[in-house]
Amino acid sequence: MSIGVFPSIEFQMSLLLFVALGGYLLASKINQSAVVGEILIGLLVGPSFLGLITYTDFVQSIASLGAVILMFVIGFEFSIKEIGNLKFGIIGFSGVVIPWIGGYLLAISFGFDYTSSLFIGTALTATSIAITANVLREMCLLNTGAAKAIIGAAVIDDVLSLLALSVTSDIASGSFTLTGISITIIKQVVFLAAAGAFGIFFISKWIEKIDGTKIAKRHPEFVFIFAVMIAFLYATLSEYVGISAIIGAFIAGVSFNGIKLKHSKDIEEGAEYLYIIFASIFFVSLGILVDISVMTETAILFLVALTVLAVITKLVGCAVPARIMGYSNKDSLAIGFGMSPRGEVAMIVALMGLNLALIGQEIYVSIVLMSLITTIITPIIFRNWIYKKEVRECDF
Repeated sequence: MSIGVFPSIEFQMSLLLFVALGGYLLASKINQSAVVGEILIGLLVGPSFLGLITYTDFVQSIASLGAVILMFVIGFEFSIKEIGNLKFGIIGFSGVVIPWIGGYLLAISFGFDYTSSLFIGTALTATSIAITANVLREMCLLNTGAAKAIIGAAVIDDVLSLLALSVTSDIASGSFTLTGISITIIKQVVFLAAAGAFGIFFISKWIEKIDGTKIAKRHPEFVFIFAVMIAFLYATLSEYVGISAIIGAFIAGVSFNGIKLKHSKDIEEGAEYLYIIFASIFFVSLGILVDISVMTETAILFLVALTVLAVITKLVGCAVPARIMGYSNKDSLAIGFGMSPRGEVAMIVALMGLNLALIGQEIYVSIVLMSLITTIITPIIFRNWIYKKEVRECDF
């Protein structure tokens, strides 16, 4: 049965929610991260096995919405000062450059041409903030020094990865210029600084004033709806200036950190309910996107090499600088593995390379599977090795 037999949005939404929330409950039952359960459920119901759901534009849209809401909720746990830490910038920068070089050299060794190798290297630069942040959140570890370093560096990493994608795309199309890249960098930095400052010094204060008005007292949900509206506005503006929408939503969440409400419903608590539903769809979609039937022996070999390199380059690029800057061995390893999930960003890069005919279907699936494997590895390593003791303490 294919989802195309049931084209209605109602059917697609109902089935997506059923399997997404089922994956959440299954993971909870076996004491594993919801991320793992939901991705594996997506793999099961997707084209790799049962073929009940395919990665349509509708699925992609709902999944993207889930990532935006997830990062809005995660933003409440951080202050703007923590994100602007110089150490995070160093870790994020190194965590982009080393994987980019490593991926390029690996692709060249497998016989790919210059442009294709650049795309493959670019796919390794990304870090999926949403995935690692969700794992840390589930484990009650968002307030640790390592977690703050991971999130702060991952925000910078994501911005730099998108910049790397812009450079690679321009090179592929023959339109690369230093002036164009300089304008892009300035535009992104100015947006992040301006959005954060405006949210903290104006919008958050405005929300507290609204909380004391008659309409907020009469309708306790008014402030929550207004805050979510601002989060989506930030996501929209973020996409407009060439930064991922999840970064804009994250900055909105950070801006609302510490808001004191007397009459209205808590913004973070309300966002939690949206998160449970739509973030589950986001993680399931990562599994749905994969079709392992197209894999050949050469593609499998490339997948193994790419996945190993993906983890090693993030460990070298992020864990080593973290250790040099004074983090403990344990926290440095957590930062390195925490930056390893490639998630949806690598998949977007792979899809772009496929659409531009720079990589074939087999290599596209290899990159997607690499992204999926690195996504699954991180919560397993965190829960069963690095933070095994802390998980037990949190659970009780």
